[in-house]
Amino acid sequence: DRDTDKKRIEELLEENMVLEIAQKQSMNESAHLGWELEQLSKSTDLADSEKSFVFELNECASSRILKLEKDNQSLQNTIQELRDASLTSRESSLKFVELEKENQQLSKKIEKLQNQIEKEKQSNQDLETLSEELIKDKEQLQVVMETQKADKDRQIKDLKQENDHL
Repeated sequence: DRDTDKKRIEELLEENMVLEIAQKQSMNESAHLGWELEQLSKSTDLADSEKSFVFELNECASSRILKLEKDNQSLQNTIQELRDASLTSRESSLKFVELEKENQQLSKKIEKLQNQIEKEKQSNQDLETLSEELIKDKEQLQVVMETQKADKDRQIKDLKQENDHL
């Protein structure tokens, strides 16, 4: 009986050492998962700062569009005034020619402003698309992070149960 008990004790000691090694490996894995979680958290913070940067760019682009639209309206008012002035001052053909030249220049400026407005709108749409993509990426990272955390918690629980059982 003593020999059997000694063999059983030796087997249990060996099994205990194996379990301690497995526990250390599990602790190392948990530490590594914690580090990965921290890295994911940092990358999520980076995504948040990129998102706020995108929103600032959107606000800047919107204010620039408003400014360009105001300039456009001002130039259209000037064109209308020039047209009105040209109708009332037909007596002076030189003034009419000069006003037409100004009108053409202003029309070119309006066309440039309209092109700028279109470019700003496209840029704004691109930024919104980028923002949506960043939000989707953030959500995916959160799902991965939650999954890893759940796996880690499950592993810890399993190891604790196994340890308690032993």
